[in-house]
Amino acid sequence: MLIRDLTQQVLKTGYLTLETEAKLRTLIQMTQYDLEDLRAFTRLQCAVMDGWVIQQSRCIRES
Repeated sequence: MLIRDLTQQVLKTGYLTLETEAKLRTLIQMTQYDLEDLRAFTRLQCAVMDGWVIQQSRCIRES
């Protein structure tokens, strides 16, 4: 699976699960990725910061 594929799924649902967050972290650390993957990940980060995507890990910490 590619970073861009995972980020696209998250952007469609508006929710970043713990599982997907772990997969993204692994892909970023362990694989070679191209500029398109980097741009997709950056879009996801911006969407989280702007409140367009809810991050499950933050919801758990706030409870």
